[in-house]
Amino acid sequence: FVQMCGITGYLGKKKAAEILLSGLARLEYRGYDSAGMAVVNDGKMNIRKKVGKVKELKSVAMDMEGNVGIGHTRWATHGEPSEKNAHPHIPSDSTFALVHNGIVENYSTLREMLARHGCTFYSETDTEVLVKLIDYIKKSEGLSLQSATRKALTQVQGTYGICICSQEDPDILIAARMGSPLIVGVGEEEY
Repeated sequence: FVQMCGITGYLGKKKAAEILLSGLARLEYRGYDSAGMAVVNDGKMNIRKKVGKVKELKSVAMDMEGNVGIGHTRWATHGEPSEKNAHPHIPSDSTFALVHNGIVENYSTLREMLARHGCTFYSETDTEVLVKLIDYIKKSEGLSLQSATRKALTQVQGTYGICICSQEDPDILIAARMGSPLIVGVGEEEY
């Protein structure tokens, strides 16, 4: 039995929810305990998460409008299988959403540092720590999301594959990897 999770992302002209759900269904063989997705529509981030199979997520996500988004199937490594621990995770202002495969080995140290700077955490995951780190750097240093992500990842120990969508810049997806596989597909006017 393989215990992994999977990430899908879409940016194009089609309805993102349908493509993300189809991609997540193709990753089901990898094993997971929860699924979630974020879709940007009219400058607003919409998040749906469910414990269980992709069909559970599909029941609450097919109505999501927008042509950019990210999806994730999660195998719990930090925190129990629950909607609060399922991906995507967002900062307090919901301006971006992030999904993550891998393990942030120094998440406890980063979490303690961020808590000293006033960050509040709602999940038990290393992924939320990564979201809060990016957001903290973005706001404290006045950086773009891309630059803050790049800088935050220099502080991460461990492996990761991440994908981020943003309501502030819905024409891009940010993806990065360290030790985890990442494949980007390009179609006609879609990614």
